[in-house]
Amino acid sequence: MAEKLIIGSRGSQLALWQSRWVAGRLPVASELLIIKTTGDKITDVPLAKVGTKGLFTKELEEALLDRRIDVAVHSLKDMPTELPEGLMLAAVPEREDARDAIVGKTLDELGAGARVGTSSLRRAAQLKALRPDLQIESIRGNLDTRLRKLDEGLYDAIVLAAAGLRRLGWGDRITQILPVEVMCPAVGQGALAIETRNGNDEAAAVCATLTHGDTLRAVQAERALLNGLGG
Repeated sequence: MAEKLIIGSRGSQLALWQSRWVAGRLPVASELLIIKTTGDKITDVPLAKVGTKGLFTKELEEALLDRRIDVAVHSLKDMPTELPEGLMLAAVPEREDARDAIVGKTLDELGAGARVGTSSLRRAAQLKALRPDLQIESIRGNLDTRLRKLDEGLYDAIVLAAAGLRRLGWGDRITQILPVEVMCPAVGQGALAIETRNGNDEAAAVCATLTHGDTLRAVQAERALLNGLGG
């Protein structure tokens, strides 16, 4: 068994929480290496306009292929359905809440023309279908940044993943959980992904101990659908 694993992680508060959560459950010692991704560097442009897949995974995957890290921890919803050649999904731990959450005013409380912040085309489209009268505005930044912008009055409400808020201990900020029948979550939302190199059998075996069978089967089905749609 490997003596120590180098775990690659983005530097956001949530990403570090997730990587440390994984590290704390592995049966071997580990060390975190923070890697800045394209999505972290480009913060003033809506995600949909950046125009590439793997915004939050590409640099971590390059570090895997360069053998600078042994495993990478991702939010599964950030991972393209097709992995780069030479890489594999080593584990998917048990999923947190997959649903979207509103922070600020609830949907019923929002008046006509209210400003709702989201960086997601998926959320924006579903919000406009639910409430065509709302003003949907782009919001970028880490969770704490987005909450600060809401608190500063730049938005009447923002839509975030419930899982991230709960992982960071901010579940009390949630004013409304959106049922999946109201807003379909992103593929893999609420789940973590642990990625490693093909042939790195020791790291794969260590990480596989964290896999949750029901979560793995669910996200495999979701990713197969997304792949079929070309998403």
